[in-house]
Amino acid sequence: MIPVPGGVRIWIATGHTDMRRGMHGLAMQVQQGLHRDPHAGDLYIFRGRRGDLVKILWHDALGMSLYAKRLERGRFIWPAAVDGVVAISASQMACMLEGIDWRHPQTTWRPTAAG
Repeated sequence: MIPVPGGVRIWIATGHTDMRRGMHGLAMQVQQGLHRDPHAGDLYIFRGRRGDLVKILWHDALGMSLYAKRLERGRFIWPAAVDGVVAISASQMACMLEGIDWRHPQTTWRPTAAG
């Protein structure tokens, strides 16, 4: 789990993002596409076209971090807006990363075996 300090804003980048982008490419998308400062300490969550992979970009006081998570089954719940960002809380992000619908929290499928 990402250790989110209090007061950090969490933004979902609506639409889909090219998941081949790395840390610098996503930071440029935040700066140029979303018109925000990627070094301000906020978390930015991006989702791929298929919906089963997210990347989280975060700059703390020490440097930039890039986290990735892929669901084995199902898709991440995403806002319907096409462009821009949507703010969510840390608990909503935690639900989303667990594969739970953060708008209406309910437990979803969990794998029972590794292979």
